[in-house]
Amino acid sequence: MLTLTCPCCGITADETELHPGGEAHLKRVGPGSSAEAFETYLFARSNPKGVHFERWRHAYGCGKWFLAARCTATLEVFGTYLAQNAAPPPEILAAIRARRPDWTPTAIAPRDPEPAERPNE
Repeated sequence: MLTLTCPCCGITADETELHPGGEAHLKRVGPGSSAEAFETYLFARSNPKGVHFERWRHAYGCGKWFLAARCTATLEVFGTYLAQNAAPPPEILAAIRARRPDWTPTAIAPRDPEPAERPNE
């Protein structure tokens, strides 16, 4: 069972007390964005086997959102941190590198939902 520590209230809770919120560090699209950019924001998500950054809500606790870094294959948790962080803090990245020396950060910066430009047809 997945167990996470809420960085807001400090309580360690199993996944039955938490609510998943999907992939972390997504760049939100605003008014004036294209339909393609909005579609990409809504539906295009990475689904890696390995290290993944996710949003979680402490639903049956303090009710606040936080972010977690974990391995999707083993449920190993590398750490949790406040949702206000635009990128994982250095101590989370250090914890990941300590346990996964071959890991390289590929998608921890906010992803741009704009689709790649298409050549003129």
